[in-house]
Amino acid sequence: MAKVALITGVTGQDGSYLAESLLKKGYEVHGMVRRTSSFATGRIDHLRRSYTPGAGGLQLHYGDLGDGTGLRRIIEQVSPDEVYNLAAQSHVRISFDQPEYTADVVGLGALRLLEALRDHNKRRGRSARLYQAGSSEMFGKAAETPQRETTPFHPRSPYACAKVYAHWQTVNYREAYELFACNGILFNHESPRRGENFVTRKITRSATRIKLGIQEKLQLGNLDAKRDWGFAGDFVEAMWLMLQQEKPDDYVVATGETHTVQEFLEVVFDRLKLKIKDHVEIDQRFFRPAEVDVLIGDASKAKRILGWEPKIRFERLAELMVEADLELAERELRAKAQ
Repeated sequence: MAKVALITGVTGQDGSYLAESLLKKGYEVHGMVRRTSSFATGRIDHLRRSYTPGAGGLQLHYGDLGDGTGLRRIIEQVSPDEVYNLAAQSHVRISFDQPEYTADVVGLGALRLLEALRDHNKRRGRSARLYQAGSSEMFGKAAETPQRETTPFHPRSPYACAKVYAHWQTVNYREAYELFACNGILFNHESPRRGENFVTRKITRSATRIKLGIQEKLQLGNLDAKRDWGFAGDFVEAMWLMLQQEKPDDYVVATGETHTVQEFLEVVFDRLKLKIKDHVEIDQRFFRPAEVDVLIGDASKAKRILGWEPKIRFERLAELMVEADLELAERELRAKAQ
C-alpha cells in the first residue's frame, strides 16, 4: 500500500513543491488548508485537478494550527504515516506587527500538532513520523559562522522566538515519548512560487514589471543583510529524507553561501538590463526593529547522513525567478491591452 502523508501549509511555496515530490514518489498526499473567503490554492491547483476519488492524488482538508480539536480530527481521518508541519505565519517583518498571532500559530500550533500525533500513535498503536519546519532565523544574532546544528539560538523576531519554541517542543516529544520527530533548520529558500511580500520575489516581480513599463519604482529596506539562499524545490527533498532514516534527528539545510540583498538585486537588474539607481528607493518601513545581519549554514551533516546537496545555486535561482516573473508580467500586460 502507498504511504500516506499529511502536509500542513500545503498551499505555500514549500507545501506545493513537497506535495508534487511525494505524489511522484507514489504517496497518497493530504493537505491541510485554512478556511478563507477566497481560494488561495494557486500553487497546487494543478495537483488538485489530477485528483480522482479512490485513486490517490492530492486531497484537501480544512484545518488550522490554532484548532487542536480540528487537528486531531484530520489526523484520525487521514491516519498518516508521515506528517510535515509547514504551516506558519512566516513573514519575519510582519511578525513584529502580529507577535501574539505568530506565537500562537508558529509556536503553540506546533505543540498542538505534536500532541495530536502523539495521542493518535498511542491509541492506534501506530508510529507516524513528524517533520517540523525550523528556520535559520532561530540563530538570529549567531555566536558563530557558519551556523550548524550545535550553534546556540539567539532569535531576533517574534517569528524566530516562536520557531525556537516549536523546535524544542519537537525535541522534547522525541525524547519524552519516543516520537519520531525531526527538525529541519532550513536557511532561506526561494522559487518562482515565493510569496510576493518576501524580498527576493518582491525584487523579481517588481523588476520584471518595471522592465515592461507596468510600474516605475521598487521600495526596499536593508540591502546589506546577508542570507544563504537556496531553491525550495531542492530543500523539500531534504525534508523527506529526514523521515526515511532509522533514527530521528535535527538537520541544517543550506547552500553554504551567503549573499546580500544588494547582490540579489544586482543579479536581477543586470539580467533585465535595468539600472538600480533609476528605480530602487529605500523605505524605512521595511527595516526590522531588530535585524539579523548574516546567516550562512553548514549542511555537512545533511550531506553526510542524508546524502543531500543543493542542486541550484544563487545566480541560477535568481534567473529562474526572473524568467517566471517576466512571463507573468507579459501576461499581465496582455490582459491590460484587451
